[in-house]
Amino acid sequence: MTHSMSDHTAGRPATPGDPEGIDPSVLDELTRLRDSIDNIDAAVVHMLAERFKCTQQVGHLKAAHRLPPADPAREARQIIRLRQLAESAKLDPGFAEKLLNFIIAEVIRHHETIARS
Repeated sequence: MTHSMSDHTAGRPATPGDPEGIDPSVLDELTRLRDSIDNIDAAVVHMLAERFKCTQQVGHLKAAHRLPPADPAREARQIIRLRQLAESAKLDPGFAEKLLNFIIAEVIRHHETIARS
């Protein structure tokens, strides 16, 4: 006697990772949304890569002219600007600031490395 997977799961609620018992239209919508998230994540990675290409050029320019790796005045202006953009986009400005601070720290680290080489 053979048993299908549904024989073992019939009558019990679906568990995470177990799509049986979930309405197919819900699964379709979940898949559609997750595909969108995956595409957005890919776009974010590519945008960050482009941003870092630009900041690397800035780092080389600063190093060539013996400018400091960090520019606290510009960083402060950028944080204010990004917080305003986040508010208008209905994104938590605190989250946006944390993200930018993380990116700025990485950029400064790159600039310091470039200056030493």
